Parts: sequence; C-alpha cells; structure tokens
Amino acid sequence: MTGGLSTPDPADKRNLNYVLRTGLAGGVAGCAAKTIVAPLERVRILFQTSHFQFIKHTTSWSGLFDAMKDIRQMHGGISALFKGHSATLLRIFPYAGINFLAYEQIRAVVIQSQENETPWRRFVCGGMAGATSTVFTYPLELVRIRLAVQTDRTAGSSWIGICRKIYQEDGGRWRVTNFYRGFAPTMLGILPYAGMSFLAHDIIGDWLRSGPVAAYTVMRHDQTRGASTGVQSHVRLTAVAQLCCGALAGLVAQSTSYPIDIVRRRMQVGNGYQAGILETARKIYVERGIRGFYVGLTIGYVKIVPMVATSFFVYDRMKRWLFKDM
Repeated sequence: MTGGLSTPDPADKRNLNYVLRTGLAGGVAGCAAKTIVAPLERVRILFQTSHFQFIKHTTSWSGLFDAMKDIRQMHGGISALFKGHSATLLRIFPYAGINFLAYEQIRAVVIQSQENETPWRRFVCGGMAGATSTVFTYPLELVRIRLAVQTDRTAGSSWIGICRKIYQEDGGRWRVTNFYRGFAPTMLGILPYAGMSFLAHDIIGDWLRSGPVAAYTVMRHDQTRGASTGVQSHVRLTAVAQLCCGALAGLVAQSTSYPIDIVRRRMQVGNGYQAGILETARKIYVERGIRGFYVGLTIGYVKIVPMVATSFFVYDRMKRWLFKDM
C-alpha cells in the first residue's frame, strides 16, 4: 500500500494488536534516531536561539566542533552534550509512535487504492500525522528546549523546576497555556516538514523499487515479487537503500521547513514575554537579516541525515520483527 513503509494488509490496521505494535515500532525508532544526534541537536538549539555564549561560533566553519568542545569543557563534560536528552526520549517515544501510527491510519482512509496514490494525498497524510503527534506531545518538547538552552550549572534544571518556571511566566488565569508557547509556528513548521518527509520517503522508495536500480536496492528474494504481483509496497529494500531513502527524505523536509523552525525556537525560549510569529520573525530579520533564518542549517543537515535515515530504517526493521507472526 505504501511505497516507503512496509506494512501488513490495510484491513488489519484497526486491530488493537496492530495499533500497539505499530506504536511501539515508531517509538523505538524515534528514540534510536534522537540518541544518535543528541549532541548535534543541543548545539543547533543554542545556535538557533542566539545564546550569548555560543553566538560567536555561528559564523565559522568549525563552529559546530568548537561549540561542542566548549560545552564539554565548561559545562560538565560529555554528559553536558546530552543535557535535556532524557526529556527528549520521554517526548519522542510517544511522538514518534503517534506519528507513524497516525500516518498508517490516515493513509488507510485517504489512500484506499492505487489510483489514490498521489503526491498530494501522501503529503496531506504526512502533514496530518505530524500535526496529530505534535498536539499530544508539545509540552514535553518545550521542557526539552528549555533544558537544552540552559548552560549555567548553578541554575535549577530539573524537570520540576523547568515546569514550575514555565507555569509562573506571564501570570494570569491560563498559565497552562504557557506550555504551548511557540505552538502556532510549530504547527506551521510541522505540516510541511512531516508532509515532505513522508512524501519524499515514499516517492524515493517507489523509485528505488523499480527500474534498473532495483537490481541493486531490493533484497534478492523480493526482486521478482513486485513484478509478479504488481504490488511494490511489500518489496523490501536493502539496508543501504533504506538508509539512503530516509536520508534524502530528511534533507528535503529540512530544507522546506527550516525558517519557521528558527521562529518557533525563538518563541519557545522567550523569557516571560510572548511575542507573535510576525514580531519574532521581524526581530530575527533586524538582528541578522535573511541569514538569521538559516542559522544552524548546516548542523541541521548534518543532523537530519543520520536521524531521519535511522528513524525510517529502525521503524521498518522493527515492524518486520513485530509482525513476523502475522
């Protein structure tokens, strides 16, 4: 059914067993991917939010490595590179699980036949899946960002301390809404990112499963399967092909959504003042011009290749293992 993700028959998707296994596969895939790139992610957040201790590194080619060296030497050793990672894992497991599960479920409704397998429908399915997972896990993302931005070892950095600080910001009756600071630009960013990620992954997967390249990208016992059945979705890619497919999908998705990602990061770390999307974007432009919307993009590319590749690869392999008895 799906060009990039190997799944059982769509009729099984409403089964609770299917839902639980798919969610587990997605959650494990997300945790594996985030763990691999955790140090890069922390540096990228510090660059995106123009942290005063690290802004000097954003203009040099070696800035990534210099920043990681500073974090390690001045802020607590190797473990400092993973600050906030526990919050990341707490968030990413349900986020990735819901994301992949929602994509499978939405596809089953929106794309019910091969005739419906259009780029636009694939994009919509991916965007809706990303939006669904974001709604449920955004407060955990905000706490993670606050933990990652902190560099002062004397500052209270426990989950409880960060949650209390966020809750007390701005005052008013609706303090719980503080946990959704930056939510609007996040939703604007996740729609194109998730949509393009799944779309690119499926299209690239279709291409790798067909034509002359299939002899090198499809597992040997599956090379004649698609031709004989006419169904390419269950034809399995080799490990290298699957990783390349995910890496390219990540590059496409990152390129299309990065500027809005910069805006949401700045909104998320606002010190008690809730600026709007346009006001935040204007401030970024005044400070650094157009380049300000692409600060840390190089790190983003370096990070996104192994992260998305690992995510789709582990998800595919986990599903093969979890569904081998079905």
